[in-house]
Amino acid sequence: MEINKIYNMDCLTGLRGLPNNSIDLTVTSPPYDNLRSYNNTTVWDESFFGLLAIELYRVTKSGGVVVWVVGDATIKGSETGSSFRQALGFMGCGFRLHDTMIYQKRACFRPEINRYYPIFEYMFIFSKGKPKTVNLISDRKNINSGQLIHGTQREKNGEMTYVSAIRKGVKRRIKDYGIRYNIWVYHTGKGNSTRDDVAFKHPAIFPEKLAEDHIITWSNPGDLVLDPFIGSGTTAKMAILNGRHYLGYEIDNEYYKIALQRIELCTNEAE
Repeated sequence: MEINKIYNMDCLTGLRGLPNNSIDLTVTSPPYDNLRSYNNTTVWDESFFGLLAIELYRVTKSGGVVVWVVGDATIKGSETGSSFRQALGFMGCGFRLHDTMIYQKRACFRPEINRYYPIFEYMFIFSKGKPKTVNLISDRKNINSGQLIHGTQREKNGEMTYVSAIRKGVKRRIKDYGIRYNIWVYHTGKGNSTRDDVAFKHPAIFPEKLAEDHIITWSNPGDLVLDPFIGSGTTAKMAILNGRHYLGYEIDNEYYKIALQRIELCTNEAE
């Protein structure tokens, strides 16, 4: 296995060539349902997904994490529910569903006329056992920062108990910044997801900050980050900029070339 490289091939073939327990973190967004055509090169159905989930479990290290960013198409008036079936599929392979997160977009690009405007996708966080790395981001401004921590909490039996601000003789105060919630909001579109103009030749890039935030949270410098559907190369770029190794697969030759270009530009900037 050669790391810090992307391959122009289908990911299932690529994953089958990897050794067991070799990947620290996977960050990816698969070509779900019929939302994008991807130049008609990607074969994607539930049987393919089942094989892919098995391989991802095999190559993930104990304590490793898979970040699966996915949404559902609406077909004949009904959402497909593919995201939920995939989540259950991962759990059936042995993964834990460590967290169900939301990727919320600042704007709606596909407004509906008979339902509320869709502005989010799921970010399922699967772990192979207990996650070995958790670097939670604390950037949520606390409006009550500096105040003493005290109040009440309800116990399982329904009773209310008092929570003291003093623990082991030390007064506890609310920090200036708290751990962020599991709904992450990003600006998307040109000039927001990335400033790499070439990336927008791909039909469905996700924000660089989204990939970076997951890489920072679930891995450490020197870890190996995989993206089996690397598309325009966002995951690889953010792995490089954050001191991680990367590995990726992209079946479409046009998108593969875009990813190579972005990685080359990023590597030159990092040097």
